[in-house]
Order: sequence, then C-alpha cells, then structure tokens
Amino acid sequence: MQRDLQDLRKNYSKGALVEDNVPDNPYQLFDIWFTEAKSHMSVDEVNAMSLNTLGIDGFPKSRIVLLKEVSEGKFIFYSNYKSEKALSMEQHSKVSIHFFWPSLERQIIIKGDVKKVSKDKSLTYFQTRPRGSQLGAWASNQSTVVKSREDLENQLENFKDKFQDQDIPLPDNWGGYSITPVSFEFWQGRPNRLHDRILYSLIDSNWIYNRLAP
Repeated sequence: MQRDLQDLRKNYSKGALVEDNVPDNPYQLFDIWFTEAKSHMSVDEVNAMSLNTLGIDGFPKSRIVLLKEVSEGKFIFYSNYKSEKALSMEQHSKVSIHFFWPSLERQIIIKGDVKKVSKDKSLTYFQTRPRGSQLGAWASNQSTVVKSREDLENQLENFKDKFQDQDIPLPDNWGGYSITPVSFEFWQGRPNRLHDRILYSLIDSNWIYNRLAP
C-alpha cells in the first residue's frame, strides 16, 4: 500500500508557552493544563496517556493506559502484572508517558522510574471499579494468545458464576504502578512550526527548566 500524506498539515495558533508565564514546578503546569483539557468540550478521556516501555524483545512499544491518580508526585495507573508491558517494566524500570490533546494543540512527555504500588492501594482502587471490570481482570490473561472471542467471553461467564453473590477479590496478578518523574516536557503548537517546548529536569532535587528548539 502506498499513500501520499505530504499535504496533510495544520497551522497551530491556539496558545503560547513563554517563560514569563510558567511556574517553577512542573506539577503546577501539569495541573493547569490537565484542568483546562478536562473542561474542554472536545477532549475525550483527558487521562488517556501513551505508556512507552522497552520490551523484552528489545523493541520499544507504546500503548494507551489511563492515569488514575497523581499522588505524592507520582503518576499512578493499573494493569495486569503478567502482561507484556508488565514484563517490560520488570526488566526496564525507566518509562515515559505521553499526553496529547490535539484540540488544545498541546502535548506533555514525562520520563520517570516505575514500580508497583502496595497491594493495599491496589485493593482500594480495585474495589471502586465496576463489577464488570473486576470480572474482566480475572477473565483476561492479558497479552496471551486466545483461540477466539467466544473463549474469552466463556471465561468471563465462568468467573461470573464463581463469584456470584459475593465480593470479587483482587487477583494476585493485577495492581497498580507508580511513575516518579525525572523530567517533564511541555509542547504548545505555534505558527510556522516554531512550537514552544519547555523541558523541566530534576537536578539535585530541584526542578530546572529550559526552552528547547522546536
């Protein structure tokens, strides 16, 4: 298949990111941007982020996961502990996450170190999930090959029967991860491809920011 995409282009003009208006702490700017994205009518799933890991096969891979909490400076999401991304993070604990809100012409790239959260914290969150999502965590051996959609749905029905009329326990292979950032890059689209890029780096426990060329 061949497809010429050279004429697909957009002129960015919705905002600016200048040093006079950025806070010293990147978490403050993240909160401002996240709040604005959350209130914007055209942004779906504002907490959707691309999680980028280095796979055990040596290839980088990204996939969309949902940010569920920012607590004590850590970005928290949940997953199956036997999934492909879990195995990747077990081997390579340095990851990045990427937020893209095209209607605001904004991106944020965060690099950091990842580790599992406590079982108690995972349980607390698991108990807030809809029952169907709880059952799905039991039914899906994430990233493994399945024979058919029917087999997967049969697994779900099996666990519906197993846990009928009782609380669904936390699976041993399911829980949270926390990312501790070491850098934040904020990108604001600007005309003529002269985009604004502000990079915050953690140096000796202090956040230092610099402008990057677009």
